[in-house]
Amino acid sequence: MIFKSKSQDSELEVFRNLMEVPSSYEEGFNWLSFFGVLFIAILMVPGSIYMGLLAGQGIGAAAQWVTVILFIEVARRAQRNLKKAEIFVLFFMAGAVMATPFSGLLWNQFFARSEAASSYGIAEHLPRWFAPPAGSASYTLRTFLHPDWLPVIGMILFGSFFSELSNLVLGYGLFRMTSDIEKLPFPMAPVGAQGIMALAEDRDEYKNQNEKSWKWRVFAIGGAIGIAFGFIYLAFPAITSLINNNTPVQLLPLPFSDYTSKTQNLLPAVATGISWDFGNLIFGMVLPFFAMLGSFIGFVFTFILNPILYKFQILNAWLPGDDIIATIFKNNIDFYFSFTIGVSIAIAIVGIANVVKSILKKRDSFSGKSDVVQQNRGDIKPWLIIAVYFVVTIIYIIVAGKLVNFHRGVMTVLFLLGFIYTPLISYVTARLEGMAGQVVEIPMVREASLILSGYKGVAVWFLPIPIANYGQMTVFYRQAELTGTKFSSIWKAKILLYPVILISSILFANFIWSLGEVPSSMYPFAQKMWKLESANQCIMYSSTLGEYSIFEDAFKWPVVFAGLGFGASLFLILSMLGAPVFFVYGVVRGLGQAWPHAIIPQMIGALIGRFYFQKKFGLMWRQYIPVVAAGFSCGMGLITMLSVGIIFLSKSVIQLPF
Repeated sequence: MIFKSKSQDSELEVFRNLMEVPSSYEEGFNWLSFFGVLFIAILMVPGSIYMGLLAGQGIGAAAQWVTVILFIEVARRAQRNLKKAEIFVLFFMAGAVMATPFSGLLWNQFFARSEAASSYGIAEHLPRWFAPPAGSASYTLRTFLHPDWLPVIGMILFGSFFSELSNLVLGYGLFRMTSDIEKLPFPMAPVGAQGIMALAEDRDEYKNQNEKSWKWRVFAIGGAIGIAFGFIYLAFPAITSLINNNTPVQLLPLPFSDYTSKTQNLLPAVATGISWDFGNLIFGMVLPFFAMLGSFIGFVFTFILNPILYKFQILNAWLPGDDIIATIFKNNIDFYFSFTIGVSIAIAIVGIANVVKSILKKRDSFSGKSDVVQQNRGDIKPWLIIAVYFVVTIIYIIVAGKLVNFHRGVMTVLFLLGFIYTPLISYVTARLEGMAGQVVEIPMVREASLILSGYKGVAVWFLPIPIANYGQMTVFYRQAELTGTKFSSIWKAKILLYPVILISSILFANFIWSLGEVPSSMYPFAQKMWKLESANQCIMYSSTLGEYSIFEDAFKWPVVFAGLGFGASLFLILSMLGAPVFFVYGVVRGLGQAWPHAIIPQMIGALIGRFYFQKKFGLMWRQYIPVVAAGFSCGMGLITMLSVGIIFLSKSVIQLPF
C-alpha cells in the first residue's frame, strides 16, 4: 500500500487532539464586548474598506486581535482578567463589525457609471434598488446620504439581516452534524482558538516572573513578523501614495505577480503567477500537510491537462498574451465550469453517503440528550434550526418574487436554490472544512439558474436570492466550543451588534467616497480588478436581455458527467490505496483550477513546516503555528491601521489659501 490505512490516519488524529473540548461553558457577552465593538467600528472599519481597495484584502482578523489585546490590557489595569469566553465573544463581535455590508455601495456607484455597463446596454436597465440613475445629484456630490440611495440601502438592510440570521442558524445546524455526529477535527479552528487561549492566560499564575507562557512568546514572535512584513507589503505603498501624486510605490507587487504571458510557450492555457503575501506561507504551515500536498498535486495536474486540452482545441478561447485573470476566466468557460460541477457532485455524493452511515451508527447523537457536554453549551433544538431556515428562505422568495412580478421561471429557481442547492453545498463545505480546512464552491450556479429561468431584463441579477454557503460557519462554532463559550452568548451579541455594523459601515463608505473617486490610481487593486470584473459581469447580465449568452458555451453535459466520473473514481482509488482523508480532499480542491498565486507559496510553507520546523520542535510545532498565525494577523493589523490613520488624517486636513 502506498499510504497507511485510513484507520491509522495519524495526521487526522493529530488535529483531532490538538485542543480538547472543555467540560463546561461560560457566558461571554457583557457590556465590555459592546464597548469593544464601538472602538473597532470607529477606528478600524474605515481602514478595512481602504485596504480592500488598495490591496484587495481587508484587516478583519488583524483588527480582531488588536481589539482583543487592547481590552485585555485595559481590564488588567482595572484589576480584572478576562475569561476565555469573554475574549472569544469580543473577538467574534470585532470580526462581525469588519464585515461591512455597505462597503459594497462603492462598487455599486462605480458599476452604474462604468464603461462596460454603458457599452453593453446594462446601465439603462439597472433597477433603483441597485443604484440611482445616471442623472442623480448624489454622483456629483459623491455621497450615499441622499434620498436616491434609500432603496439601495433598504435592500442591503434586508439582505444583510436575513443572511446573517441564516448564517448563524444553519451554520450551527451543520456544526452539530459534522462535529457532534461525525466527530470531524476542524483543523483550521485552532488557529483562532489557540491564539485566544494564549491571550487569556494569566501571566501572574506562574511561580516566578521569569517563567512565561510559551503561547504568549510565540504570539509575540508572530506579531513582530506581521509588523515587519506589513510595513513592506501594505504600509509603504499606502504612505508613499501621499507624496507620489496618489500613486503608491510597491516594494512587492500588489495584488500579485502575473507570469502567464512569460510561460505561455511552455505551458499554453496555464495560469501562472505568485502572491508575495507572507501570510500564504504561514497559512500553508497551518494547514495539514497532506491536505496541502493534495491541493498542490491537483493543481500541478492542471499544468499537464491544460496544454493537452488546448492542443485538442477544447480550451479554444485562450489566446497567447492573455493574463492570469483572462486565462482562468476563459478556461472556466471552455472546460472547468462544467468539469468542476461534476467533481463537486461527486464530493456531495460521497459526503452524503458518509453522513448517512454516521447517522445510522449514532442515531441518538444529534438529539442533544445523550451528550453531557452539550447540555450547558447553549444548544437549541433541531426543529428550531429547520423552522428558522424555512421561514427565512420563504421571506427571501416572497420579496424577490414581488420585485419581478412573481415570474414563474424565477420563482422555480428561487425554490430550487433555497431549499436544495444551498443546504447541499453548505453541507459539502462543512464536511470539507471539518476534514481538511477547505471550502468547495460550484462556479456560476446562480448565473446558470437565472439564465435558464427565462426572465428578460437585468433586474433579476440584483434580487435578494436565497443562495449561500453556510458551511464555513462551522469553523466558528468549533472555535467557540474549544474556548468554552456558550453559543447563546454569541446570538445575544449579534442582536446588539447589528445596528452598530449598519451605522459605521455606511458612514465610513460615504467618507471614503467623499475623499475622491473610487476607483482611482490611489487604489491599485480596485483600479486593476474592477474594470475587468465589471466587463465579466456585463457579459452575464446581457444574457437575459435576449442576446447571446456565454453560458451556452460554458455548460456542457458531457464534461459534467466526465467530472462526476473522474471525481468518483478518484475517491474510490485513493480510498482503496488508504490515502489520508486530508490528501483526498486536497486533490479535489486543486483540480478546480485553483489560483496559482496562492497555492504555490502555501505549498512552500507546508514543506518548510513539515521538514524543518516539525523536525526541530516535534509535535509541539502543531500547537505553535496556529498561535504564530494569530500573532502575524495582529501585527499586520497594527502596522496597517497606523498607515491608514496617517492617510485619513492627511486627506481630512483643510488647506487654507494662505
